[in-house]
Amino acid sequence: MASLISKNNHVLVLVIILGLIGAYYGNIKVGNGQCNGDLQGLITQCAVFVQKPGPIMNPSPTCCNVLRIIDVACMCTHITPQVEQLISMPKAMHSLQFCGKPMPHGSRCGSYTVP
Repeated sequence: MASLISKNNHVLVLVIILGLIGAYYGNIKVGNGQCNGDLQGLITQCAVFVQKPGPIMNPSPTCCNVLRIIDVACMCTHITPQVEQLISMPKAMHSLQFCGKPMPHGSRCGSYTVP
């Protein structure tokens, strides 16, 4: 029973995170052509790999497919401190690296500087 409650809590947290990220990006209209890529796919396929807390995990092949076509530099200009409270920037950088799209050392994504 405790396992079921714990699993439901994780699902609830993920839904809340996805909703907040979606609402944030909806307000700045990134999904309407401001940045190239599949914002909805980014949220639905990759959020679980970058959310706080938890260990760094390798992203799924589906998440990698989304990351390969997204304009990461553009998306990074829209990462606010509020978004950074929801996602782990080191996890996001790991996902990009794992999927073959690493950000250059010293580049910025939100307030995060890539080591």
